[in-house]
Amino acid sequence: MHAVRDHERAVDTLRRSYAAVPAGEPVRLAKHTSNLFRPRSAPRAPGLDVSGLTGVLAVDPAARTADVQGMCTYEDLVDATLPHGLMPLVVPQLRTITLGGAVTGLGIESTSFRNGLPHESVLEMDVLTGAGEIVTTRPRGEHADLHRAFPNSLGSLGYATRLRIELQPIRRYVSLRNIRFTRLEELVDAIGEVVAKGAWGGEPVDAMDGVVFSPGEACLVLGTFTDEADERPSDYTGQEIYYRSLRRRTRDTLTAYDYLWRWDTDWFWCSAAFGVQHPVVRRLWPRRYRRSDVYHRIVRLEHRHQVAARVDRWRGRPARERVVQDVEVPLDRTPEFLRWFAANVGMTPVWLCPLRLREPSGPGSAKAWPLYPLRPGETYVNIGFWGSVPIAAGAADGDVNRQIERMVSEVGGHKSLYSDAYYDRGEFDRLYGGDTWRAVKDRYDPDHRLTGLYEKAVSRA
Repeated sequence: MHAVRDHERAVDTLRRSYAAVPAGEPVRLAKHTSNLFRPRSAPRAPGLDVSGLTGVLAVDPAARTADVQGMCTYEDLVDATLPHGLMPLVVPQLRTITLGGAVTGLGIESTSFRNGLPHESVLEMDVLTGAGEIVTTRPRGEHADLHRAFPNSLGSLGYATRLRIELQPIRRYVSLRNIRFTRLEELVDAIGEVVAKGAWGGEPVDAMDGVVFSPGEACLVLGTFTDEADERPSDYTGQEIYYRSLRRRTRDTLTAYDYLWRWDTDWFWCSAAFGVQHPVVRRLWPRRYRRSDVYHRIVRLEHRHQVAARVDRWRGRPARERVVQDVEVPLDRTPEFLRWFAANVGMTPVWLCPLRLREPSGPGSAKAWPLYPLRPGETYVNIGFWGSVPIAAGAADGDVNRQIERMVSEVGGHKSLYSDAYYDRGEFDRLYGGDTWRAVKDRYDPDHRLTGLYEKAVSRA
């Protein structure tokens, strides 16, 4: 009962802070961490007080559900579910991604080939709307329109204060097979087989992702949940680095906890930019600071003060364009996109994460989500690439990202909106359910107090 009362007080605090934002001022959450990579204008009004909305309210092991506050990080959510042998259906790879953020802004991980995206496990939500009201949404019922439009709305339709989500069993360990490929077509065929059979080589597959080091060198990582470890579990929070192990190991074992956060310690491979992968620096860099949120804070400081950019100019180096994107490409077009990317962008490695919309009642039961309209029954591959490229002579900042957007559309894909986007409004509305968004916006935020989706994603408001 204390948790319920505390939650009600926190929601009341949030509503009062929302009412205190002057009309016409942008509405922002007052929080200390972010996993966004698009710069935004500085807010003039205080942010919304979500300080009391960061916890897990209840875990029901029998029903395999959890009631979770919107600002709860997946790190805290996993800490609450693992003691029950349970995990969220999809756990995004970075510790400080919040459940509410993953639902309104999308998230993905290695169970997405069968469980889809985080919002597909949401049974109901309490949402603070632009009208200042708290409404409870479910897949069916009075507010089903908001429930369907909330994923990928990025806070433009409201903020989730409580979510009830489904959970799934997980074992003590995850046994890994690192399958190497020299031809992208063979990699794609293997993904298709695992999706169809739920197994590879006669062994069940509970999780699947991969890394492409070059078009001629790729690794598909197949995970099986198990209570028996065939070997001593590896530890990639110390001197060893996870992604490098894929090139030298064919089998591996991690504890369930370490598997869920295997990418966070080195921010996939991006910690190299801070020297953290150098053996000497790694020994001196405290283990508790080898985390994605620490690296992200360093990046935000660089964006603000431009120290590295000034050093590059002093050394006569060209300016650089940030290329930080996750895109979903249909499985059969994945080799084409990866070869184009290698030839025209050239960043390596890149992450692969197969994805299908969830089919909760068996084949044919998947449903589309209007603001991120992936096709039910089709397998996609999320391709993630995070870094920067030099701006060529005569080119402008943003040109490479625009080329990527055009290629993603050409192969029938979509891209996530957590980073830079350059679409014109017409194309954006076509790709991201503009008509549906406007209808729901008019119903739940009639005065349009919350910043629009296009303004957030493209105009950086």
